[in-house]
Amino acid sequence: QVQLVESGGGLVQAGGSLRLSCAASGRTFGTYAMAWFRQAPGKEREFVVSITYSGSSFDYLDSVKGRFTISRDIAKNTLYLQMNTLKPEDTAVYYCAASSTYYSGRSFRDYDYWGQGTQVTVSS
Repeated sequence: QVQLVESGGGLVQAGGSLRLSCAASGRTFGTYAMAWFRQAPGKEREFVVSITYSGSSFDYLDSVKGRFTISRDIAKNTLYLQMNTLKPEDTAVYYCAASSTYYSGRSFRDYDYWGQGTQVTVSS
């Protein structure tokens, strides 16, 4: 099994920045594609961005392109999400997800492991 723990969330004003981290432990050698999802109150879980195992390919939600950056440090078993120019609409619980395959899709069904989430609140 793989355990994922997110951190770095908090309260920030619109236009500000946050960096989320996702620390992975367990059988991480079996973890390939990874992604960030988010879920706002009363809304469905939404795909934000994914990254391939090599870290060379990305898939960003259109609304975060140019503002968010995903990265992966395999040596540290850590996934990051740098969020800049935050907007109130970015407010949500952000979840780290990992797949046991190389497929980095946009559906939550494409991922096998999940963190507990970290709250990001962007005030206007």
